[in-house]
Amino acid sequence: MSNWMNNPVLTKEIKLRFRSVKSYIGICSYLVVLGLLVLGYMGALMSFETNHVFQPSQSRMIFMMLCMFQLAMLIFITPGLTAGVISLERERQTLPILLTTDQSSSTIIISKMIASLAFLLLFVVLSFPLYVIVFLYGGISPLLVFLAFCMFLFTMIIIASIGVWASTVFRKTIVAIVTTYGMAFFMTGGFAILTFMLIMFGEVSSLEGSSYPWPFLLASINIPIMFFYMFEPSIFEVLLDLSGWTMSPWWIFISFYILLVIFLLITAIRKLRPRTKVKG
Repeated sequence: MSNWMNNPVLTKEIKLRFRSVKSYIGICSYLVVLGLLVLGYMGALMSFETNHVFQPSQSRMIFMMLCMFQLAMLIFITPGLTAGVISLERERQTLPILLTTDQSSSTIIISKMIASLAFLLLFVVLSFPLYVIVFLYGGISPLLVFLAFCMFLFTMIIIASIGVWASTVFRKTIVAIVTTYGMAFFMTGGFAILTFMLIMFGEVSSLEGSSYPWPFLLASINIPIMFFYMFEPSIFEVLLDLSGWTMSPWWIFISFYILLVIFLLITAIRKLRPRTKVKG
Protein backbone atom coordinates (compact mmCIF):
# COMPACT_ATOMS: atom_id res chain seq x y z
CA MET A 1 0.00 0.00 0.00
CA SER A 2 2.81 2.41 0.87
CA ASN A 3 4.53 1.69 -2.45
CA TRP A 4 1.32 2.37 -4.32
CA MET A 5 0.75 5.68 -2.51
CA ASN A 6 4.33 6.75 -3.32
CA ASN A 7 4.01 6.18 -7.05
CA PRO A 8 5.46 8.95 -9.29
CA VAL A 9 2.10 9.93 -10.81
CA LEU A 10 0.51 10.66 -7.44
CA THR A 11 3.63 12.47 -6.18
CA LYS A 12 3.74 14.68 -9.28
CA GLU A 13 0.04 15.51 -9.13
CA ILE A 14 0.18 16.38 -5.43
CA LYS A 15 3.15 18.69 -5.97
CA LEU A 16 1.50 20.41 -8.93
CA ARG A 17 -1.73 20.91 -6.98
CA PHE A 18 -0.21 22.29 -3.79
CA ARG A 19 2.75 24.36 -4.93
CA SER A 20 0.77 26.76 -7.10
CA VAL A 21 0.15 30.23 -5.64
CA LYS A 22 -3.21 30.38 -7.43
CA SER A 23 -4.36 27.35 -5.46
CA TYR A 24 -3.85 29.08 -2.13
CA ILE A 25 -5.42 32.29 -3.40
CA GLY A 26 -8.47 30.24 -4.36
CA ILE A 27 -8.58 28.59 -0.92
CA CYS A 28 -8.29 31.96 0.85
CA SER A 29 -11.05 33.43 -1.31
CA TYR A 30 -13.25 30.44 -0.58
CA LEU A 31 -12.75 30.75 3.18
CA VAL A 32 -13.33 34.51 3.11
CA VAL A 33 -16.66 34.07 1.31
CA LEU A 34 -17.68 31.28 3.68
CA GLY A 35 -16.63 33.28 6.76
CA LEU A 36 -18.46 36.40 5.63
CA LEU A 37 -21.56 34.33 5.02
CA VAL A 38 -21.55 32.82 8.53
CA LEU A 39 -20.50 35.92 10.48
CA GLY A 40 -22.68 38.20 8.38
CA TYR A 41 -25.74 36.02 8.90
CA MET A 42 -25.07 35.81 12.64
CA GLY A 43 -24.70 39.59 12.78
CA ALA A 44 -27.96 40.06 10.89
CA LEU A 45 -29.79 37.77 13.32
CA MET A 46 -28.35 39.60 16.34
CA SER A 47 -29.46 42.96 14.94
CA PHE A 48 -33.08 41.79 15.14
CA GLU A 49 -32.74 40.73 18.77
CA THR A 50 -33.60 43.17 21.56
CA ASN A 51 -30.34 42.63 23.45
CA HIS A 52 -28.30 42.14 20.25
CA VAL A 53 -27.18 38.67 21.27
CA PHE A 54 -27.09 35.45 19.29
CA GLN A 55 -29.67 32.90 20.39
CA PRO A 56 -28.41 29.30 20.62
CA SER A 57 -31.72 28.08 19.16
CA GLN A 58 -30.70 29.66 15.85
CA SER A 59 -27.40 27.77 15.60
CA ARG A 60 -29.01 24.71 13.97
CA MET A 61 -30.45 26.85 11.18
CA ILE A 62 -27.09 28.56 10.56
CA PHE A 63 -25.29 25.20 10.60
CA MET A 64 -27.71 23.80 8.03
CA MET A 65 -27.33 26.89 5.84
CA LEU A 66 -23.53 26.70 6.06
CA CYS A 67 -23.54 23.00 5.15
CA MET A 68 -25.86 23.49 2.18
CA PHE A 69 -23.78 26.42 0.91
CA GLN A 70 -20.54 24.45 1.20
CA LEU A 71 -22.14 21.47 -0.52
CA ALA A 72 -23.17 23.72 -3.43
CA MET A 73 -19.66 25.18 -3.62
CA LEU A 74 -18.05 21.72 -3.68
CA ILE A 75 -20.41 20.58 -6.44
CA PHE A 76 -19.44 23.70 -8.39
CA ILE A 77 -15.66 23.47 -7.80
CA THR A 78 -15.07 19.73 -8.20
CA PRO A 79 -15.80 19.45 -11.96
CA GLY A 80 -13.33 22.21 -12.75
CA LEU A 81 -10.56 20.40 -10.85
CA THR A 82 -11.18 16.89 -12.17
CA ALA A 83 -12.59 17.18 -15.71
CA GLY A 84 -9.19 17.95 -17.25
CA VAL A 85 -6.85 15.52 -15.51
CA ILE A 86 -6.53 13.24 -18.57
CA SER A 87 -7.69 15.43 -21.45
CA LEU A 88 -5.12 18.11 -20.59
CA GLU A 89 -2.38 15.47 -20.76
CA ARG A 90 -3.71 14.49 -24.19
CA GLU A 91 -3.85 18.11 -25.41
CA ARG A 92 -0.31 18.77 -24.19
CA GLN A 93 0.77 15.56 -25.93
CA THR A 94 2.24 14.21 -22.69
CA LEU A 95 -0.24 11.34 -22.36
CA PRO A 96 1.68 8.96 -24.69
CA ILE A 97 4.80 9.53 -22.59
CA LEU A 98 2.83 8.79 -19.42
CA LEU A 99 1.41 5.61 -20.92
CA THR A 100 4.89 4.31 -21.81
CA THR A 101 5.88 4.20 -18.13
CA ASP A 102 5.47 1.11 -15.97
CA GLN A 103 2.45 2.69 -14.22
CA SER A 104 -0.79 0.79 -14.84
CA SER A 105 -3.95 2.48 -16.12
CA SER A 106 -5.65 2.06 -12.75
CA THR A 107 -2.69 3.66 -10.97
CA ILE A 108 -2.76 6.68 -13.30
CA ILE A 109 -6.53 7.20 -13.04
CA ILE A 110 -6.83 6.71 -9.29
CA SER A 111 -3.68 8.74 -8.54
CA LYS A 112 -5.02 11.74 -10.44
CA MET A 113 -8.37 11.39 -8.71
CA ILE A 114 -6.77 11.14 -5.25
CA ALA A 115 -4.66 14.23 -5.90
CA SER A 116 -7.78 16.21 -6.84
CA LEU A 117 -9.67 14.91 -3.81
CA ALA A 118 -6.76 15.80 -1.50
CA PHE A 119 -6.89 19.38 -2.71
CA LEU A 120 -10.68 19.50 -2.31
CA LEU A 121 -10.42 17.96 1.14
CA LEU A 122 -8.21 20.87 2.13
CA PHE A 123 -11.16 23.20 1.46
CA VAL A 124 -13.34 21.19 3.83
CA VAL A 125 -10.73 20.81 6.59
CA LEU A 126 -9.83 24.51 6.59
CA SER A 127 -13.51 25.45 6.91
CA PHE A 128 -13.83 23.40 10.11
CA PRO A 129 -13.20 26.40 12.46
CA LEU A 130 -16.30 28.08 11.03
CA TYR A 131 -18.34 25.04 11.99
CA VAL A 132 -16.80 25.10 15.46
CA ILE A 133 -18.00 28.69 15.95
CA VAL A 134 -21.58 27.61 15.26
CA PHE A 135 -21.17 24.34 17.16
CA LEU A 136 -20.14 26.13 20.37
CA TYR A 137 -23.58 27.74 20.66
CA GLY A 138 -25.22 24.31 21.02
CA GLY A 139 -28.19 22.78 19.28
CA ILE A 140 -25.98 20.55 17.08
CA SER A 141 -24.77 17.07 17.95
CA PRO A 142 -21.20 15.94 17.20
CA LEU A 143 -22.69 13.07 15.18
CA LEU A 144 -24.44 15.55 12.87
CA VAL A 145 -21.16 17.37 12.25
CA PHE A 146 -19.40 14.09 11.50
CA LEU A 147 -22.17 12.98 9.11
CA ALA A 148 -22.06 16.32 7.32
CA PHE A 149 -18.33 15.99 6.66
CA CYS A 150 -18.78 12.38 5.53
CA MET A 151 -21.42 13.61 3.10
CA PHE A 152 -19.00 16.24 1.79
CA LEU A 153 -16.36 13.58 1.15
CA PHE A 154 -18.80 11.18 -0.48
CA THR A 155 -20.12 13.94 -2.76
CA MET A 156 -16.59 14.90 -3.81
CA ILE A 157 -15.82 11.27 -4.69
CA ILE A 158 -18.99 11.04 -6.83
CA ILE A 159 -18.37 14.27 -8.76
CA ALA A 160 -14.63 13.55 -9.08
CA SER A 161 -15.30 10.14 -10.59
CA ILE A 162 -17.60 11.76 -13.15
CA GLY A 163 -14.90 14.31 -13.98
CA VAL A 164 -12.18 11.69 -14.40
CA TRP A 165 -14.48 9.56 -16.56
CA ALA A 166 -15.42 12.50 -18.81
CA SER A 167 -11.78 13.58 -19.05
CA THR A 168 -10.82 10.10 -20.24
CA VAL A 169 -13.71 9.50 -22.63
CA PHE A 170 -13.71 12.92 -24.33
CA ARG A 171 -10.62 14.20 -26.08
CA LYS A 172 -11.30 17.92 -25.54
CA THR A 173 -11.11 19.43 -22.06
CA ILE A 174 -13.93 21.89 -22.68
CA VAL A 175 -16.26 19.03 -23.68
CA ALA A 176 -15.27 17.06 -20.58
CA ILE A 177 -15.88 20.07 -18.31
CA VAL A 178 -19.29 20.83 -19.84
CA THR A 179 -20.29 17.16 -19.59
CA THR A 180 -19.20 16.93 -15.95
CA TYR A 181 -21.03 20.12 -14.98
CA GLY A 182 -24.12 18.96 -16.86
CA MET A 183 -24.20 15.59 -15.13
CA ALA A 184 -23.47 17.12 -11.71
CA PHE A 185 -26.20 19.73 -12.04
CA PHE A 186 -28.68 17.17 -13.39
CA MET A 187 -28.02 14.82 -10.45
CA THR A 188 -28.63 17.69 -8.03
CA GLY A 189 -31.12 20.15 -9.50
CA GLY A 190 -32.55 17.93 -12.25
CA PHE A 191 -33.39 15.03 -9.96
CA ALA A 192 -34.98 17.45 -7.46
CA ILE A 193 -37.24 18.98 -10.14
CA LEU A 194 -38.25 15.53 -11.41
CA THR A 195 -38.99 14.44 -7.84
CA PHE A 196 -41.37 17.34 -7.23
CA MET A 197 -43.06 16.74 -10.58
CA LEU A 198 -43.56 13.06 -9.80
CA ILE A 199 -44.95 13.95 -6.37
CA MET A 200 -47.62 16.06 -8.08
CA PHE A 201 -48.48 13.21 -10.44
CA GLY A 202 -48.45 10.79 -7.52
CA GLU A 203 -51.45 12.45 -5.88
CA VAL A 204 -53.68 10.59 -8.35
CA SER A 205 -52.08 7.25 -7.45
CA SER A 206 -52.44 7.96 -3.74
CA LEU A 207 -56.17 8.59 -4.18
CA GLU A 208 -56.53 5.28 -6.02
CA GLY A 209 -54.66 3.47 -3.22
CA SER A 210 -51.85 2.11 -5.45
CA SER A 211 -48.14 2.32 -4.60
CA TYR A 212 -46.04 4.96 -6.35
CA PRO A 213 -42.30 4.49 -5.58
CA TRP A 214 -40.74 6.75 -8.25
CA PRO A 215 -40.58 10.00 -6.20
CA PHE A 216 -39.04 8.07 -3.32
CA LEU A 217 -36.42 6.46 -5.59
CA LEU A 218 -35.45 9.75 -7.26
CA ALA A 219 -35.30 11.61 -3.95
CA SER A 220 -33.12 8.83 -2.53
CA ILE A 221 -30.42 9.43 -5.17
CA ASN A 222 -30.57 13.23 -5.02
CA ILE A 223 -27.57 14.58 -3.11
CA PRO A 224 -29.08 17.87 -1.78
CA ILE A 225 -32.33 16.17 -0.72
CA MET A 226 -30.43 13.45 1.14
CA PHE A 227 -28.21 16.08 2.73
CA PHE A 228 -31.29 17.97 3.93
CA TYR A 229 -32.72 14.63 5.12
CA MET A 230 -29.96 14.46 7.74
CA PHE A 231 -31.42 17.59 9.36
CA GLU A 232 -35.13 16.98 8.74
CA PRO A 233 -35.94 13.23 8.53
CA SER A 234 -39.65 14.05 8.27
CA ILE A 235 -39.31 15.12 4.61
CA PHE A 236 -39.47 11.47 3.50
CA GLU A 237 -42.71 10.67 5.32
CA VAL A 238 -44.90 11.66 2.36
CA LEU A 239 -42.63 9.82 -0.11
CA LEU A 240 -42.69 6.66 1.99
CA ASP A 241 -46.49 6.82 2.17
CA LEU A 242 -46.67 7.11 -1.63
CA SER A 243 -44.22 4.26 -2.22
CA GLY A 244 -45.64 1.90 0.38
CA TRP A 245 -42.08 0.94 1.36
CA THR A 246 -40.42 0.94 4.77
CA MET A 247 -36.73 0.81 3.81
CA SER A 248 -34.31 3.64 4.59
CA PRO A 249 -33.40 5.90 1.64
CA TRP A 250 -29.75 5.72 2.73
CA TRP A 251 -29.50 2.15 1.43
CA ILE A 252 -30.58 3.29 -2.04
CA PHE A 253 -28.37 6.38 -1.96
CA ILE A 254 -25.16 4.64 -0.90
CA SER A 255 -25.68 1.56 -3.10
CA PHE A 256 -26.51 3.57 -6.22
CA TYR A 257 -23.53 5.90 -6.01
CA ILE A 258 -21.01 3.23 -5.02
CA LEU A 259 -22.01 1.24 -8.11
CA LEU A 260 -21.88 4.43 -10.22
CA VAL A 261 -18.39 5.36 -9.00
CA ILE A 262 -17.09 1.82 -9.63
CA PHE A 263 -18.61 1.79 -13.12
CA LEU A 264 -17.17 5.20 -14.05
CA LEU A 265 -13.68 4.36 -12.79
CA ILE A 266 -13.59 0.98 -14.52
CA THR A 267 -14.74 2.60 -17.76
CA ALA A 268 -12.11 5.33 -17.45
CA ILE A 269 -9.36 2.77 -16.78
CA ARG A 270 -10.33 0.74 -19.86
CA LYS A 271 -10.63 3.85 -22.07
CA LEU A 272 -7.22 5.20 -21.04
CA ARG A 273 -5.41 2.61 -23.14
CA PRO A 274 -7.68 1.84 -26.10
CA ARG A 275 -7.17 -1.59 -27.56
CA THR A 276 -5.82 -1.63 -31.11
CA LYS A 277 -6.85 -4.30 -33.53
CA VAL A 278 -3.97 -6.33 -34.91
CA LYS A 279 -4.37 -7.16 -38.57
CA GLY A 280 -3.63 -10.75 -39.36
